[in-house]
Amino acid sequence: MELCRSLALLTGSLGLVSILIALSTDFWFVAEGPRFSFHSGLWPKEFHTEVPDYLRATQSLSILATLWGLVSVIFLIVSCIPSLSTRGYGPLVSSTMAFAAAIFAVVAMVVYTSERWNQPQHPQIQTFFSWSFYLGWVSAVLLLCAGYCSSRTWRGQLGALRQQGEG
Repeated sequence: MELCRSLALLTGSLGLVSILIALSTDFWFVAEGPRFSFHSGLWPKEFHTEVPDYLRATQSLSILATLWGLVSVIFLIVSCIPSLSTRGYGPLVSSTMAFAAAIFAVVAMVVYTSERWNQPQHPQIQTFFSWSFYLGWVSAVLLLCAGYCSSRTWRGQLGALRQQGEG
């Protein structure tokens, strides 16, 4: 049970850091031409340009994933402190929040991927996804792992409480 809690805390923290880095960096998409290289992220640098809807959706969903991931990690930390953990619901809340964060992250990544994938290509410009984009996908997987490990912790606590009630 404690191993699952430690793994949940590790994967949840790594997932949270990953999505924060992915959100704040601008290496989601790279375009290379004959004499130039350009990279972009979720936050356009031009002030007077209209931001496409798919970017707004990806921004919003990624921010929500970050917030739910933060709540998940906080509840896991609180569940490690016996005086603050009441009735052992910390891992259950953490698991729910981690799964919610993972769902938001996956939907954000799918929206971004599908929109970028369908954009027209220029024959002399090579475009590809970059490391910030892949870090977004890694964060979704890590948050899923955190949710799974948290749920295992909660089930272990639930089983221990049932045994105490029978004994």
